Amino acid sequence: MLELHSDLPPMAAAPTMPRQQLRYARILEVAGTFARKGLDSVTLSEVAAKADVPLGTLYRYFPSSTHLMLALFRHQLGELQVDGQPEAGLLPVHALSGVLMEIFHMRLMQPAVEQCLHHGVYIKDRDTTGLLREIDSIAERVVTAVSGDAARSRVLLLTVTGLVQSVRCRRLSLFEAEADLKKACSLLSAC
Repeated sequence: MLELHSDLPPMAAAPTMPRQQLRYARILEVAGTFARKGLDSVTLSEVAAKADVPLGTLYRYFPSSTHLMLALFRHQLGELQVDGQPEAGLLPVHALSGVLMEIFHMRLMQPAVEQCLHHGVYIKDRDTTGLLREIDSIAERVVTAVSGDAARSRVLLLTVTGLVQSVRCRRLSLFEAEADLKKACSLLSAC
């Protein structure tokens, strides 16, 4: 069962000391291998063992597997952040399409992360609500840096969500979804 609305304490802040940062990074790296499975197969004790960190340390940062998967996705989105300038030689629509394609593939290829995002519900003062809001904010900033428009970014991110669900439900093939996403970027860039 998903652990989205547990009464566990919220996640601790990301570490600031170099040794702790290395542990934290190791945990997220190992979590990436577990994200490729369903959320039910993500066990914190296995993650701790493979990351070679004490289970208590893992629980301090991530009180549930849901927290861990959402933190992993937040970290991956943070790695996508751009300075607002498309890559040299690319038209803005290509840069926009590239960023959205990365987000689409991260969500599609990590079922555990997608389960947390898809089943997550914002509930005031619950421990995952802040993390979900932060993820939405980071994703919007990343896409807005390339698209130049927050409203356009939100529409495109919702398009990504719909396409991920369509591929998961086998209503669309991966190739059809990718083509649709590129077309959506092209259409919204022309506006």
